[in-house]
Amino acid sequence: MKEAILCVDDEAVVLLSLKMELRLLFGQRYSYESALSGSEAEEIAAELEREGRSIPLVITDWLMPGLRGDELLIHLKRSRPGLRGIIITGNMSDESFEAARAQGGLIACVRKPWSQAELNRLILAALDTGGGGADKGSGGGEAGGGGACLEASS
Repeated sequence: MKEAILCVDDEAVVLLSLKMELRLLFGQRYSYESALSGSEAEEIAAELEREGRSIPLVITDWLMPGLRGDELLIHLKRSRPGLRGIIITGNMSDESFEAARAQGGLIACVRKPWSQAELNRLILAALDTGGGGADKGSGGGEAGGGGACLEASS
């Protein structure tokens, strides 16, 4: 069975863009699941688990109604030790970044709008089992005034 990459954002257009880019990057190697909220993502993850399918990567927005992206990653990671996460957001607190990094498998956080080349680099790094710790982007430097996420390089 194919592993699944789970994309979570409360904006459908963002989900469509992510799924299209993932298909271009990986073709049929993975299945691509999407959810419009953290609670919907938890339901999809539970269904995939019942089917015996793993989720190596979750790409999620941070600020959504209900469950935030960092909270979602922490919840999912509890029963999926190999899970890794990327948060794509316009805004994220340092505390949320650190909690998601320490407890939720977060390996990167990039700001919207993102550079597709940078996001692809981070996705490939996340799916490389030899990868290191949390990546705050390359070449962008720290973003001012908005927490731990960095601007993606253009």
